[in-house]
Amino acid sequence: MKLYLAGPDVFRPDAAQWAEHARRLCRQDGHEALIPLDGVETTAGLIQSADAVLANLNPFRGCEPDSGTCVEVGFALALGKPVIAYLEGTETTVERVRRLQGGVEAGPDGRPLDRDGLHIEDFGLPLNLMLAVPARLVAGGLPEALAALSQA
Repeated sequence: MKLYLAGPDVFRPDAAQWAEHARRLCRQDGHEALIPLDGVETTAGLIQSADAVLANLNPFRGCEPDSGTCVEVGFALALGKPVIAYLEGTETTVERVRRLQGGVEAGPDGRPLDRDGLHIEDFGLPLNLMLAVPARLVAGGLPEALAALSQA
């Protein structure tokens, strides 16, 4: 399968080494990695030519996943592509906000609030419903996402 690898990994200082490692992992499972760093096509073209998307949805520059990765996931889902999203752990959104923002308060209605007084989605999921429900979530990294793909 051709697998589009979505995520903020392209911003890492060792992005080229990460990409080569990711390609090796995919090849070991008999897949071809399509990585935005390859630069031969637009991201949209790479996603369109992929059979599936593996997306790193770990927090990036805050409590939420990279916004560009979220767009790529949405585009893939709109095309009917399977999406396997991976996160380092299984903490809920409320737990992650509590950890990264130094606390969560209960609002007047008992719903959790972040440090800015905004409600936090409290469905016991590690991501917003719009990501957690249509994507298959996996705890771990790219190797675990590849394993989940082979079980699908």
